Amino acid sequence: MRTDYETLKLERHGQHTLIVYLDRPDFANALNTQMGLDLRDLWRDLYVDQDDVRCIVLTGTGAKAFCAGGDLKERNGMTDEQWQRQHAIFEQAILTMLDVPPPIIVACNGAAYGGGCEFVLAADFAYGAKSAKLALTEVTLGIMPGAGGTQFLPRAVGIRRAKEFLLTGTPCTADEAKEWGIFNKVCEDSELLNEALATAERIASNAPISIRQAKKALNVSTQMDLKNGYAFEIEAYNRMVPTEDRQEGIRAFNEKRKPVYKGE
Repeated sequence: MRTDYETLKLERHGQHTLIVYLDRPDFANALNTQMGLDLRDLWRDLYVDQDDVRCIVLTGTGAKAFCAGGDLKERNGMTDEQWQRQHAIFEQAILTMLDVPPPIIVACNGAAYGGGCEFVLAADFAYGAKSAKLALTEVTLGIMPGAGGTQFLPRAVGIRRAKEFLLTGTPCTADEAKEWGIFNKVCEDSELLNEALATAERIASNAPISIRQAKKALNVSTQMDLKNGYAFEIEAYNRMVPTEDRQEGIRAFNEKRKPVYKGE
């Protein structure tokens, strides 16, 4: 797996968990063109070859910000064409993130504004530090969310809450984000990464084909009617019947031991 990203820092935790740090701490981990390219390439490579990664934790370097959104200093003075070309890279980064087979957990370690908030929403789920604040501030800058915010947010919080949050651009606290359904858990700042990693390790200990197939079925559940969604679930389920991991799970249960899954 490639590790030489200019704006990302990668770290393996245990055997099957990958920590991805947004690594521009001097700029509040703001999303510049290079970070867009780095994220696009990382997610694309993980789609092709997981290198035995079974769960991913996405967080920010430093104690103040997860991601402050788009780098407005870099964007200052851009022509319309330059802006749209850059945004096309961000679009690719988000779309490839959605297709990564292993689950992605965000550990939101501080401010997540604009595009940073959209990364939180695009993840499979998210934990937040008590100090975290979230906002979709685009309407205060003459634009609107363009990295999935109008689609992810109402799925997480409901349409009426989403309209208030997005159309005012007003930040919310970590506790509000949990109450609304953006965060699954709020943690002490010092324990955030440990809590996220503990959950990632729990996921990574399960059968990797099962996790990937269940994630696919869950993702389509909001996009299909019940009967077609169930048909997709059965197709995903049948992928696991001939696997060695299915047989290992049954053997381990009957032998009263922890299963050893190989993704086969």
